[in-house]
Amino acid sequence: MTADFPIYLRVFGEGPRRAVAIHCTQAHGGAWRGVARILADRLTILAPDMPAHGKSGDWDLKGDLHDVTYAALLPLVQEEPVDLIGHSFGATVALRMALEVPDQIRSLTLIEPVYFAAAQQTDPDAVAAHLAEAASYLEPIARGDMEAAARLFNRMWGDGTKWADIPENVRRYMIDRIGLIPRQSPALFNDGPGLLAPARIARARMPTLLLDGAQSPAVVASIMEAFDAMLPNARRVTVQGAGHMVPITHPQETAAAIGELLEVA
Repeated sequence: MTADFPIYLRVFGEGPRRAVAIHCTQAHGGAWRGVARILADRLTILAPDMPAHGKSGDWDLKGDLHDVTYAALLPLVQEEPVDLIGHSFGATVALRMALEVPDQIRSLTLIEPVYFAAAQQTDPDAVAAHLAEAASYLEPIARGDMEAAARLFNRMWGDGTKWADIPENVRRYMIDRIGLIPRQSPALFNDGPGLLAPARIARARMPTLLLDGAQSPAVVASIMEAFDAMLPNARRVTVQGAGHMVPITHPQETAAAIGELLEVA
């Protein structure tokens, strides 16, 4: 709970190690259920709903979404050392936490952190190509056609399920939150939080897993390669046949990679 945001928290597992898992945009903490079930005897996973997601409080659109999410969730890693896990936007928040309080983070798992600024430093052509593709959903957002935007965003970043086959309540949930996507841009494209400064990124000395899907959008590989080079204690694992939603579509492979990380952390 913060002064501005009541944070809804799910707890999975009964393992001896405490973990915090931060979901992707347009999801909620329940997205970790499959991974958590496999790791239930090793981890007790705290899975918050990010602000403006799930059962947590709404965001009033004031300030920066990355700042707001970081401030709301940071208390979860301050009580005792944790194994920190994040996916997509949630992974970028997890990285920020790890750089701010590195002594509290036993291990760090970054599943496709969509921090485009990292790839901008090493492969700007990949970022430019991605922005051209992302116009398919950013332009509908700009003109207020949120249903078209959500459908096209799901085509690029979803789990492969066709829009018509997604339950109506889930489609409505995605439509209601698609407007958050461009509000993430200052952080993700411009390194708004300043995570990439060499002296700051070097603070992530904890054992780190970089996990991605082989079928993800092309820019993801550029981001992962950039972080693999930047982070001092990182190991990259690519799951064949998986896309961006790898922790949901491939929980067994995701849990196995996290389990290997726990052995050295």
